[in-house]
Amino acid sequence: MKANAELASHLLQNGPRKVIPAPRRIRVVYNRTVIVDSTKGSLVWEHDYYPFLYFPAAELHNCTLKNKQPIKSDGIYRASVAELHVAADENRKIPAAVTDRVVRFTDDRGLGALTGLVRLEFKAMDQWLEEDVPIYVHPKDPSKRIEALPSSRRVEVRVDGTTVARSGFAVHLHEPRLPTRYYVPMGCLDQTVLRRSELVTRCPYKGDADYYDVVIGGVEYPNLVWYYRYPAPECAALAGMACFYNEKVDILLDGELLERPTL
Repeated sequence: MKANAELASHLLQNGPRKVIPAPRRIRVVYNRTVIVDSTKGSLVWEHDYYPFLYFPAAELHNCTLKNKQPIKSDGIYRASVAELHVAADENRKIPAAVTDRVVRFTDDRGLGALTGLVRLEFKAMDQWLEEDVPIYVHPKDPSKRIEALPSSRRVEVRVDGTTVARSGFAVHLHEPRLPTRYYVPMGCLDQTVLRRSELVTRCPYKGDADYYDVVIGGVEYPNLVWYYRYPAPECAALAGMACFYNEKVDILLDGELLERPTL
């Protein structure tokens, strides 16, 4: 609750970075109950990196909100940390549930784009859907474009001078704020140096990534390689491909050693 109170205070003091309408159909499921089914949401940038979904209070259904901790700005009550209650459903054998991972802004017109909006903490909900597609990790930035470009330029990957991958085909992934990533067919990696890692990371744009450690001469380089077993549809070209951290290995593109990006 403290984190949400601090977030509300920050937004009241500084405002969001940006707010735009979210006209696509968004559904939110909590306690196996659809509590939001709306085309009237807003994408709110609380920071520079990615947006969050907020909704008018009237768009919440099958639940009740109870203000719990008032948040003031300039001595005026303008927001609160709230509890969201979903009643038990005996027919479906669903017990009641409650979460306080909710921020509610008042109808004070001085709040601008935040007026009357409710923020449901993403991870506190069971499921989010954009149209009929699950939203993973966080809502997507609609202006962010990821390009996966097939290329016949030769790629070689070296780890401390040892070649661990070589391919005449790759997919170059261009993503804002990140260095170009070079994905090569899994079969082009030296399988003898790979050891499966337990690490799994999630990306709303690309999907769930599994990792390999690289072990050369008894030296372990943890989580150096990743791949998407089931990439998101917009990154389908990455299926069966593997990628190394440019920041930690040497990559030669058409025989030219690329400068390592800064970690």
